Amino acid sequence: MSAALEPAERYDGERVVVAGAGISGRAAAEVLLRLGARVLVVDARDDEPIRAATASLVAAGAELRLGDAESAVSADLVVTSPGWRPDQPMLTAAKAAGIEVIGEPELAWRLRPPNAAPWVAVTGTNGKTTTVGMVESILLAAGYRAVAAGNVGVPLLETVLNPEYDVIAVELSSFQLHWSSRLAPEVGALLNIAEDHLDWHGSMPAYGADKAAVWRYGGCGVYNAEDDVVTRLALEALDDPHPFSTGEPVSGGFGVADGAIADAMAGWAPELESEPQYVGAAIRLVDVADLTVSGPHNIANAVAAAATSRVFGLQHDLPWRAVGDGLRSYRPGHHRNEVVAGGAGITWVDDSKATNPHAAAASLAAYPSVVWIAGGLLKGADVEPLVIEHAGRLRAAVLIGRDRALIGQALARHAPDVPVVTIDTDDTSGMDEAVGAAAGLALPGDTVLLAPAAASMDMFTDYAQRGEVFAAAARRTATGS
Repeated sequence: MSAALEPAERYDGERVVVAGAGISGRAAAEVLLRLGARVLVVDARDDEPIRAATASLVAAGAELRLGDAESAVSADLVVTSPGWRPDQPMLTAAKAAGIEVIGEPELAWRLRPPNAAPWVAVTGTNGKTTTVGMVESILLAAGYRAVAAGNVGVPLLETVLNPEYDVIAVELSSFQLHWSSRLAPEVGALLNIAEDHLDWHGSMPAYGADKAAVWRYGGCGVYNAEDDVVTRLALEALDDPHPFSTGEPVSGGFGVADGAIADAMAGWAPELESEPQYVGAAIRLVDVADLTVSGPHNIANAVAAAATSRVFGLQHDLPWRAVGDGLRSYRPGHHRNEVVAGGAGITWVDDSKATNPHAAAASLAAYPSVVWIAGGLLKGADVEPLVIEHAGRLRAAVLIGRDRALIGQALARHAPDVPVVTIDTDDTSGMDEAVGAAAGLALPGDTVLLAPAAASMDMFTDYAQRGEVFAAAARRTATGS
């Protein structure tokens, strides 16, 4: 690897508190120590795994305070992990004392040198990871040295000072945007806004405002024209808005026409490329049938990725052909509408990443007859519209997790004829019971779909573990092993 780029800021002698010793927190502490800061790492956990994970930071000179995340701190700056709520006592005390609180992406943004790789950012309630992966694939197909980072798993601090990247495809959560103040990607895309994390943000307007921070300084951006809230926020914030939808593309935007994702944006330069095909006045980018993902929500994600990449390409000569090449080569990650087993005419699908009702609705819409495994932590979201919309698709439902009764009540009201099995086991073995119950309810032609509409931390470490336990149980059931 080439030598790291020189950061735009240093923190020599400054007292910086890093709140949370997870992946992003440890990355922030490591970089801050290299930049001369006096670093205190704080975490509510105090066990052997967290001590082992932070041992290298202590060896590099960081202080460590474990088991106490609420006492006030004295600092010049606090860098918080995204999971820490705004009303967390230590953060509340810091803000009251006039100490600035930021997140790891904001710190990464401040450290970017003048010649750093531009950011192409995507946020939204659902579809972020898939869309960012598609954007990365398109950028790679265009010949850029690109990487997906941010909420997708790779901390931004590991990429912004790396000279090997030409552009960074950034996934930003509402939590990360909340703790930002200067961060302003070259292109920002907002996919959708639905009820989620209301226990964290406090209200839908506050949640929407944090999402819209991806367009903090206006400029050029991409928005979902089929989402009224997103459209309003975009037209308020952006100087140069570019809409996308799964319908016919409007002038300056992107959509689907004649079975293809199409670009109706002005500003492309055909003289720089081989002659494109057209759908009306729009460039035909890629046939929907050629996508490697299925379902209406994934078509929307693909249109959003095409739009985001092409808008970035206005200033960077991204060829229109790269969109089709990138989308055709994209492969989705695990736990996102992933077929994990099959047999006896029954398909088993893991969409553990559907952690809220909006995501579960998109998942359910992809299958005509479903045995639905759902439940977990609803985080204040209303599940009734989901049940009302998709009751006709349900062969049966198997409910797990802390808020299973709320989903059961919605099913009783709006789908009383749908058989429901409730699993009362509150540890990971409950998934084995759920899979067994689903197998007894499913008929040939059905899809057994894990689309929980809820977070996982009541029974599992995270959505990935939930999906892995489901997939393993599904394979055992499908093969009779």
